[in-house]
Amino acid sequence: QAQLLESGGGSVQAGGSLRLSCAASGRTFSSFAMGWFRQAPGKEREFVARISDTTRYADSVKGRFTISRDNARNTVFLQMNSLKPEDTAIYYCAAGPMYVGSTYYTREAYAYWGQGTQVTVSS
Repeated sequence: QAQLLESGGGSVQAGGSLRLSCAASGRTFSSFAMGWFRQAPGKEREFVARISDTTRYADSVKGRFTISRDNARNTVFLQMNSLKPEDTAIYYCAAGPMYVGSTYYTREAYAYWGQGTQVTVSS
């Protein structure tokens, strides 16, 4: 059974950095697009970044976050720099079809989800 397991979350002060990892198992994800979403308390889950044959970012993280992948290790990363208190959320890894057109930022574009890892940024 396909599984995604996030790690690397934690608490950091504003301006700091964290690197999230998502290890995939149960199948080979090199032919899948991988994404990161986040959900803050009382808010909807929102798109953060995606890597397929291109990379895409939410405007709120562009220039601060970088998504990358290591297909040999079946792992995707999210490097988060210049963190802000508003980045506080549970971060979820997701996997889905490589080509989904303009729906890439929607939850429906992803078939597999991890359990999430908490990121807390204090001011």
